[in-house]
Amino acid sequence: MKTLEYTAGAEDTGRRIDAALAAAFPELTRSFAQQLLAEGRVLCNGRSVAKSARLTQGDALCVSLPDAQPVEIIPQDIPLDIVYEDSSLLVVNKPKGMVVHPAAGNPDGTLVNALLYHCAGRLSGINGEVRPGIVHRIDKDTSGLLVVAKDNETHLSLSQQFAVHSIARVYHTVVYGGFAADDGFVEGNIGRHPVDRKRMAVVPKGGKAAYTAYHVEERFPAFTHLSVRLRTGRTHQIRVHLASIGHPVAGDAVYGPRKVITQLEGQCLHAKTLGFIHPATGAYVEFDSPLPEYFTAFTGRLQKEM
Repeated sequence: MKTLEYTAGAEDTGRRIDAALAAAFPELTRSFAQQLLAEGRVLCNGRSVAKSARLTQGDALCVSLPDAQPVEIIPQDIPLDIVYEDSSLLVVNKPKGMVVHPAAGNPDGTLVNALLYHCAGRLSGINGEVRPGIVHRIDKDTSGLLVVAKDNETHLSLSQQFAVHSIARVYHTVVYGGFAADDGFVEGNIGRHPVDRKRMAVVPKGGKAAYTAYHVEERFPAFTHLSVRLRTGRTHQIRVHLASIGHPVAGDAVYGPRKVITQLEGQCLHAKTLGFIHPATGAYVEFDSPLPEYFTAFTGRLQKEM
């Protein structure tokens, strides 16, 4: 059984324990922290506490994470493009159109269904029964690399690397419009859209800090091929940041023009490079995924129009 330990600082005084745990450990959602508290798996100064309990400076928290439990999601023999695999983790190249984990409207046919079949159920249980092994996600219509954890220890290590933004992530995308300079960046907090709660937006107050750097790979008359490096990993970050400066991702029906590019069937966005410290070996590893056919077909068409 894996345990997490945390000592409350001055900034935690008066803060609810579930909120403090979610902030301290990126691998714990607030709802999961509440579940652990209800199950008596969280001790404060050696004693079980209610989820509504509040902290004072110096309080010592100890969290006992449950062992991975069998999930009820049906394993499905769905082909996977596995870039790398060992006893601790695997790196998968997700195709456009595949949902990462089951949710309303997508009960099966997801990456998780395929992973459960391929790994015979041996996946980390930190994210619960619906998201076994899933350390991070990319959108349904974004293609590219994901790292998946087979055990809780590996999951925790990878989550901590994501939390301190030490994971190397490079995406490629085609966006509307042209750029005068070859390099640039977008910096702005991302939070829920003030009107449409299903969308994200760059917000003047609140939200979470986000930084996106970009480099021009190729210019076309009405579009630009960019490589994008993430320093942070917020929901829809690339799509929101680039749209905020007038360069929405081609094919993006949510943040782009109403006129959809039907050839793309979703945004032209590919998670191309993924690098991290391997939890078991301590060595830095990096993986690369070639641009998929939908991407190269679109840029090929743009080249012919020049």
